[in-house]
Amino acid sequence: MARPWTGQVLHVSDGDTLWVQPDHGGEARKLRLAAIDAPERCQAWGQQAWLALHTRLLGQHVQVVSGRLDTYGRLLAQVWHQGQDVGAWMVVQGHAWSPSYRGMPGPYDPLQREAQWARRGLFAHPLGLMPPREFRRWHGSC
Repeated sequence: MARPWTGQVLHVSDGDTLWVQPDHGGEARKLRLAAIDAPERCQAWGQQAWLALHTRLLGQHVQVVSGRLDTYGRLLAQVWHQGQDVGAWMVVQGHAWSPSYRGMPGPYDPLQREAQWARRGLFAHPLGLMPPREFRRWHGSC
């Protein structure tokens, strides 16, 4: 089990990627919020997702529980701010999806259904939006 650590958010790259400076020292760590997928910045709703995470976390103190590295070399992490799971918050606000993995539902699926039902954020788009994994397959990363 990974040990939690705390730090300050120095930069937000997009709706699911941020840089955190650990309180215990060392270099800032590039983190990807685990169990969510936010739109790419060049994709529809990408700027809004980035702005939501940026506004909430930039300069803020967070608690991090990190695990393995993803395919882009980012630490997959669950991030908490003021007692709230930031990944869960991004999904319920309609700024990210809770993707399934190997046929299993994502951990935030109930929150995604709530956001879809309430037509929040990207779930309010009249034509629906392409999930980021599909977008990257067709258009590449931004």
